[in-house]
Amino acid sequence: MKELARFLLQNAQIDFSGEITIEQVRQFLREDDSREARALLAKLIEDKGVDDMLVTLADCLKEYIPEGVSEDVIRQQLSMYSES
Repeated sequence: MKELARFLLQNAQIDFSGEITIEQVRQFLREDDSREARALLAKLIEDKGVDDMLVTLADCLKEYIPEGVSEDVIRQQLSMYSES
C-alpha cells in the first residue's frame, strides 16, 4: 500500500476547472496595486494570455501536493511565474 500511495502521489496532476481569460484576471486584480499584481499582468500580456501561466502553475504546485496546496503557496508560485 505504501508503494502504491507513493506512486499515486508522485503521479498526481493538477488541473483547473473552468475557463479564465486575461480580462477576468484583470478584474480579480483591479484593486490590487501591488508590484506582484502588476508584474503578473505584464507577464500575461507578454505571453498573450493565461494558458502558459495555468500550465506552469499546475506543474509547480505538484511538489506541494504532499504538504498541501494553500492560497499562500499559489500566490508565491504566481509571483515566481511573473518574474520568470
